[in-house]
Amino acid sequence: MAHHEAPGGAPVVVDVAHLRKSYPVQGAAPRTAVADVSFQVRRGEIFGILGPNGAGKTTTVECLAGLRPADGGTVRVLGHDPQADPGSIREHVGVQLQEAALHDNITVAEALDVFASFYADPADPAELLDLLDLTAHRTQRFRKLSGGQKQRLSIALALVGKPQVAILDELTTGLDPSARRATWDLIERVRASGVTILLVTHFMDEAERLCDRLVVIDGGIVVAEGTPAELTDGLGGGRAVRLRFAGDDARRVAFRLLTELAERDDDVAGVTLAPAAAGGVAGAHGGEIEVTGTRKVLFAVVRELAAADVVPDDVRTVQRSLEDVFVQVTGRRYRADETEDQEVAA
Repeated sequence: MAHHEAPGGAPVVVDVAHLRKSYPVQGAAPRTAVADVSFQVRRGEIFGILGPNGAGKTTTVECLAGLRPADGGTVRVLGHDPQADPGSIREHVGVQLQEAALHDNITVAEALDVFASFYADPADPAELLDLLDLTAHRTQRFRKLSGGQKQRLSIALALVGKPQVAILDELTTGLDPSARRATWDLIERVRASGVTILLVTHFMDEAERLCDRLVVIDGGIVVAEGTPAELTDGLGGGRAVRLRFAGDDARRVAFRLLTELAERDDDVAGVTLAPAAAGGVAGAHGGEIEVTGTRKVLFAVVRELAAADVVPDDVRTVQRSLEDVFVQVTGRRYRADETEDQEVAA
């Protein structure tokens, strides 16, 4: 998907430098949640904070929202210091945290009215209900709302103060695929209305779909940052080509040629044998050759094989994903079923 690009000269609205935060642990050394996190967010972006559960994501955004004291580093939001004066950003930053905690019996409209009363110049609740597809549910009680409706209400409450920056934390955890896609569309509509968004997530597909730029946090430090395309292309094998051959002899010759190519061509990073694609017509051992490299890897492979008159039966290109980046920089397999946040102060 083509990402919206924030103007190159757009002002920095969030500036986090060397943020640190530890929690005391009874009878043991303090537990470090955030060891050293730095990043900048420009006006008009959807900026992602991506990482496994317990990586320090929620603690980071709570510190920059002025909801939790940091141990070190600096935070500036719209030029203000939320650590020294949390009230300085209250009118300008909307926060949707992981668990929406409202009274069971409050209605959607009542919740919006209560939150609107906190601000000198709130958004029109009726317009927010319309933006978030909640108008039909305005008289419904909180306990009767579906998971997706609760999340939409949570976003509405974060936007009712007409913030310049909205922090959305683990927005789609627990939602079914349809509700997740609807929420993604909504986030893009919110950004289109002029709000800069910080999106905290551990879902690779969510970050890939929505984020203009992102940081990957693991163990309380930033281990990667850039646009989704920069991160996937920067793997050293950002692109991949898979080749299938009818017989073992052709495959062996191709493997040797391409391995030699990888040693002398900077566009070719590596050559491996991979299982045949599901449903594919397998050779004698059902193997495919996978060649990784830069955007030009396909041209290099085709040129090399054509020169030797070695013709594959099938050629497919494979785009590397943020999940591949995640595995490389964190050293662990992405687990989509992990939904519980581990960042709880002792």
